[in-house]
Amino acid sequence: MRTRTGLVVGGCLLMAYAVVGALTDADLAPAGVLLFLAAVLVGHDVVWMAAVLTVGAALTRVPPRCRPAVRTAAITAAAVTVVGLPLALGFGRSADNASVLPLPYGRNLVAVLLVVAGTTLLACVVPVRRREAAADRKESERPAEGRP
Repeated sequence: MRTRTGLVVGGCLLMAYAVVGALTDADLAPAGVLLFLAAVLVGHDVVWMAAVLTVGAALTRVPPRCRPAVRTAAITAAAVTVVGLPLALGFGRSADNASVLPLPYGRNLVAVLLVVAGTTLLACVVPVRRREAAADRKESERPAEGRP
């Protein structure tokens, strides 16, 4: 409870600092700030939350033994995409300077997402094989349960 209280107080202090800084700025354009805040609100609540709820609903169709791995993969893929997609799309890149973003970010983003998908697939398949192998063993090969 103390941690939560500390985080709330810290967040309120940071927001108060931002508001005071904005109000004392001579170049503040209130209409621009309100437009930005409205765009962030719509982007978060309409676009992002709709996507998160859709993915969450789709995850209920995943077998229960694979859900933790698939959920982790979905969070990882979302984070990697949010960070890597602006570089892959190249917004802000000047065409006359090849050294600004010299790497093939689109290909690398796809490669990272494929590694995440492959790791998730392995995490879902490997434990199943272990359980099947344990079930196939003879009774005499199984370790004794409850005996010293």
